[in-house]
This record gives sequence, C-alpha cells and structure tokens, in this order.
Amino acid sequence: MGYGDIASYGHPTIRTPNLDIMASEGQKWTQFYSASSVCTPSRAALLTGRLPIRNGMIGKEHRVLFPDSEFGLPANEITIAEKLRENGYKTAAIGKWHLGHKKEYLPTNHGFDYYFGIPYSNDMNMINGVTCCPGKNYWEQYQSDDINSDNYNVPIIENTQITERPANQKTITKRFTDKTIDFIDKNKNDNFFIYLAHSMPHTPLYASENFYGKSKAGLYGDVIEEIDFNMGRIMKKLIDENLHKNTIVVFTSDNGPWLPYDTHGGSAGLLKEGKGTTWEGGQRVPGLFWGGSIKPGTISDLGSTLDIFPTFLDFAGIDNINDRIIDGVSMKKTLTNHVSSQRKSILFYRQREIYAARLNDFKAHFITQGAYDYNGSNHYNARGYVRRNEKKILDKPLLYNLNNDPSEKFNIANQYPEVIEKIKELIDDHNKNLNAPIDLLLNRTGIEF
Repeated sequence: MGYGDIASYGHPTIRTPNLDIMASEGQKWTQFYSASSVCTPSRAALLTGRLPIRNGMIGKEHRVLFPDSEFGLPANEITIAEKLRENGYKTAAIGKWHLGHKKEYLPTNHGFDYYFGIPYSNDMNMINGVTCCPGKNYWEQYQSDDINSDNYNVPIIENTQITERPANQKTITKRFTDKTIDFIDKNKNDNFFIYLAHSMPHTPLYASENFYGKSKAGLYGDVIEEIDFNMGRIMKKLIDENLHKNTIVVFTSDNGPWLPYDTHGGSAGLLKEGKGTTWEGGQRVPGLFWGGSIKPGTISDLGSTLDIFPTFLDFAGIDNINDRIIDGVSMKKTLTNHVSSQRKSILFYRQREIYAARLNDFKAHFITQGAYDYNGSNHYNARGYVRRNEKKILDKPLLYNLNNDPSEKFNIANQYPEVIEKIKELIDDHNKNLNAPIDLLLNRTGIEF
C-alpha cells in the first residue's frame, strides 16, 4: 500500500473513514518509513527491530522468500512476540507471514501462541514449478466479473497445519479480521499482542461481495475500503470492551505501491517511484497510531517500522534487548507527549547494499535503480509497457532536502557537499558494526507444504 492510498494521506476517491478517525483521534506520521521496499526484509525488520541485513533476511539474488525457499527468520532472532510473551502477553500472528513457510520458521516458533494466515505472498504457488497464475496474463482474470481466486494455489495455515488450499481470497480480509476479533474476545482479560498483516493490497486483488465494485477508485479502492471497514470493526471491539484506553493500534504498510500493476498497484502520492526502489515512494508509508495514552497530532519527525519493537517494549515496561544491535528507537515520548523523535536517520538498503541514506532533512542517493529486473534490463508491466531498470552507481551522489522536496525532483548536491560527507560518515559508522550474516534468501530447495 502506498503513501497516497488512504484519504488522510491525500487520496481523493478512496474512502477510509475509520483510518481517518485513527489519524484525527491519534497520531498521523508524515515521515514514517518501512525498513525495506519489499516484503520479507521489511517484515523481519518490524518484528525484530533490526535491519534485515543483520539477520540474513535480505538477499542479493532473491529479494524475498518463495514457496521453495530453504530457510526463514533464524531461531536466534528475538521478535516482539517473544519478548511480550515472556512477560505474560498472549500473542497471535494473523495474515501474511513471509518469513519462512517450513514448520520450524512459522510464527508459532517465533513467539506467537496462535497463527492463522498465508505463509508467503498471495500471488505465489508452485503449480508445475511456476509462480503466479501459470499460463495466464495477470489481467486476463479481470476481464469478467467472475474473478477466480483459486488461480493462485496458496494455502491457509492454522498454527502449523494447512486448513484450506487454495485460499478463498475473496473473503480473506474479513476472515483475518474475524480471527483478530475472536482473539481479542478470548484474551480480553489478559495482556495481548496481535500482529495482523493483511495479504492485500498485494496483487492479485480480491474484494468480498459487499465491497466489490463499490469504490470510485476501482478494484484497488474496493480492497482498501474493505480493509478500512474491518479496521473499524477492530476499533469498535476495543471500544465495546473498554480496552481502547490501554491498547495501542498501529496501522502501516510493509512497502510502497507496486506501480507496474497500473491501477491495481496503488499510489505513492507526491512521492517518487514505488515498491522495490529506494526512492521515497518505495519506503515512506502511512503511519497511524491510535488508542492508549497517545496524544493526538500530526508528526513530521522521522519514524520507522524498526521503532515499533522498542516502542512496544517501552509501553509494556520491558527492558530493551542489550545482547545485540537494535536499530529501532522508542517512539513513546513522541506518541504520548510530542517530544521530538529520537530517530535522525534512515538507511535505504536494496538487496545487500546501501543505495541511499537520509540524515535529518537530507537524503543522498549513491546508487539508483528501477523496481524490478524480470526481463533483462527492462521490466514489462501488466499492460506491456517498459520500465527501465539499470543499476547506476553514481559518480557523484544525488542530494535532496526532503522537507521541501519530498518528490526528489531538485538535486542540490553541488550546494551542500558537506552534507554528503556527513551522510557518508553515517554509512561508514554503520558498516563498522555490521557483521552481516550470510544471505538466507539464496537457497531455494525447501518445498514442504
């Protein structure tokens, strides 16, 4: 989901009244970043508070895990769920996982008491060894109103067992929400943590009967509006049970919009490019915080999904981890009292290299590249257009002031050479303490389900 895909972030026709309530009653962060521009590394970062380069969940050749990937999130990584469960919380992961499909890597082995969801992206299957709708152009299935959601042979897993295959994706947003509300109901007298990761608006897109064809923004709008409606159901449940005063709800995205899929890919609004890139549209995402003791307001300080881990520990009164580098910083003081954010920088990894880095107001690009490389140096999108994808190692970095140029249009490198040097120092300091493990996304021989 892109930065510009909900009403409170500027979309003119997608209706998101419940997310708008989150933005008005809670905090709306306008410079909030995912830790990666693709699925697997961004999820590893959110759950561990660590850049995915530190745990092998970012790859040089394969950027995400696949249904035949050998490995997943390492057992020695500590997730939010593990720390909270150690301290008496009931924990659930509901929705898309994408951190390893084999049983030893599923959520129940990473601190979650309960799991219900799809183990990888909703466009993946291994029918005849082919991923994504064999023998069909993506758009062919949308030529009629009868959209067949079993074109993709993805399973639904409950705990560690497959309960449905192929998943009925037309009802999946509602069912994920049903499971979330059920978990709240069962654990309303205890402390609980729920990681709800909707599988859409990742393509393929599906909406239930009550939402299909209802949005002015087409099928993509239908999907977002259904997610918004179900967010409203969760918020209502918390209010009805009088849990909203001591429960924090966070709404964000794992990366920017998948632009090659045209109107099914979403929008980054005024930001440049989208998913897969290290331009702003790839990693700057909505960040909404609601409930608990959050002080309402719009925050333009820097924040990251990396910061959710230490923030939740801080709210829960749990000491942060001190036996490894944690890249996240607590947002608690900003959320409760508008104190300036502790975060001053963002690193933009693509594969296993830093392509760009932000320090305070400024962002420097050292390498640039388009979204994907499916066809040599070109990427053909859903309608056959070409998107250039050459990797360019820049002789001279590009520099932008993102406070007054969020679209990254005006290169000011010549005016601020000292800023580029400071950003280089930031990267050098990071690399000194990196000690990156091997690429765990490389080996693809592990078909199990």
